[in-house]
Amino acid sequence: MPSPGAALTAPGKVVHVVGTGTIGEPLVGLLAQHKRELGIDEVTFYKHSPKVEHRPLVNALVKKGARLAVAEEKRKEFETLGLRPELGAAEALERARVVIDCTPGEENLKDTVYRKLDDGQRWFLAQGGQEGTWGTPYALGINEDALTADDRFVQVVSCNTHNISALIKALAFQDGRNSLEEGRFVCIRRGSDVGEEKVAAAPVLDKHKESHGTHHATDVHAVFKTLGEDLNIYSSALKLNTQFMHTIWFDLKLKHEVTKDSVAKALREHPYLAVTEKKSTAPVFAFGREYGPYGRILNQGVVSLPSLAVKGREVVGFCFTPQDGNVLLTNIALVARALHGGAWRERMKAFEPYLFREV
Repeated sequence: MPSPGAALTAPGKVVHVVGTGTIGEPLVGLLAQHKRELGIDEVTFYKHSPKVEHRPLVNALVKKGARLAVAEEKRKEFETLGLRPELGAAEALERARVVIDCTPGEENLKDTVYRKLDDGQRWFLAQGGQEGTWGTPYALGINEDALTADDRFVQVVSCNTHNISALIKALAFQDGRNSLEEGRFVCIRRGSDVGEEKVAAAPVLDKHKESHGTHHATDVHAVFKTLGEDLNIYSSALKLNTQFMHTIWFDLKLKHEVTKDSVAKALREHPYLAVTEKKSTAPVFAFGREYGPYGRILNQGVVSLPSLAVKGREVVGFCFTPQDGNVLLTNIALVARALHGGAWRERMKAFEPYLFREV
């Protein structure tokens, strides 16, 4: 094992994850566990704060084969906790072919840090809705054609954006053409992520402060705009005092009539959506806990079939959002694409067992 600060020869395919929060931690673990299938030489991760309560997390990721990187000025603090950083923060970034930033302020680092590392070979991925501040907004299975060989900064959109986008793609683009006349969505969000200690004491409403309502529809609009589509969509959102799953109420008005059977068939056939006969987030969440990697469902959404109502050209229903599971899969797909170009789909076959048709 190299000593701290020693000169290292950079492997050809290194993935570095910045942050170990709700997305960062499971992403590091999944990448490390599937290094061979994804053709990754090495997985590294940056931990910012040396906290004793985070020691089990760091040790678990190291045990899976990931290498710890920290700021040089904090190395001794980590060592005092019994942890052994192998890389400095700057060194880890320089070694990486793919950098995945999972921190809240990633857009602030684009020009000050990441731009300076951009040599035309590296990829830089950010999380969530930062329209116009990072790069091309992307969701797996939605806008593959929008990414070009010149795209090095890619914004992985939020979990609810994935879900809404998949619903629209499944029901309004069945023949490849846009048949959506109008879409309305209410994102009923969980109050906090599992593992977080904060709790929402009561329902909390989001403001309508964007042209498409809340950022969810704004981000979906941005995703489809990369395909030349200008969707008529609007979203509202609120948080509930639960830590289970987000739920989306949707109302799609199409340009042609459909039946409940044809809608259910389209949902079943979508490669990244699952369906369920369940009407509560609790058993759906529990299914992911028992059968999904890191307790997560990687599908973009889980549509509750009993909730569907179809009348002429209008489709109404509820769809559960697998928290950050869909975001994890999109990040992994981008890693495969960055490292293997056109052969990325073949690499992603390792994750097909994690995509459920029914929950």
